[in-house]
Amino acid sequence: MYGMINGAIEGMVRMHHGDEAWARIRARAGIDVEVFMSTEAYPDETTYRLVGAASEELGASTDDVLQAFGEYWITHTASEGYGGLLSATGATLPEFLVELPNFHARVAMIFPALQPPRFACSDVAEDSLRLHYWTKRRGLAPFVVGLVRGLGRRFGTEVEVRLVESRDAGADHDVFAVRWSPGAAAAGVA
Repeated sequence: MYGMINGAIEGMVRMHHGDEAWARIRARAGIDVEVFMSTEAYPDETTYRLVGAASEELGASTDDVLQAFGEYWITHTASEGYGGLLSATGATLPEFLVELPNFHARVAMIFPALQPPRFACSDVAEDSLRLHYWTKRRGLAPFVVGLVRGLGRRFGTEVEVRLVESRDAGADHDVFAVRWSPGAAAAGVA
């Protein structure tokens, strides 16, 4: 994964738990990198070790850490670094989710070694859809839940998201049921 992912984990921990917590997490994970270079690729194992160490250090499940990270990614990292790209992808939560494949295609042009996940929507209705998620990486469904919640915050839309088909349970990809208030989704970015 690119260094921006690990750097964002660091930013989330420092923001919510302080510098000392980050130092303990880094030590617990056995990571000696002082500064993650945003555009440099790091082994996926580095990210997984950081999440595991954060879970242990903060006394939270890895699912909770990944969900919090997903929200942080949207509300801080992506908004600060890719605000224009996020805005160009959609003006409402459902519009953004439907356009996610185009978003990742544009991001892949910036980061040529990126191995982005693939998203698609089905069963799109006025107040819900099914979000399909394919990735070569395991265990990231909670991160997607956090991403969708973060997008709900970005668009000022109360959103409910739950995993309804899991790769970990034998499905070929993860599927999330996403539901929102139709009036709030039409309002756009808050």
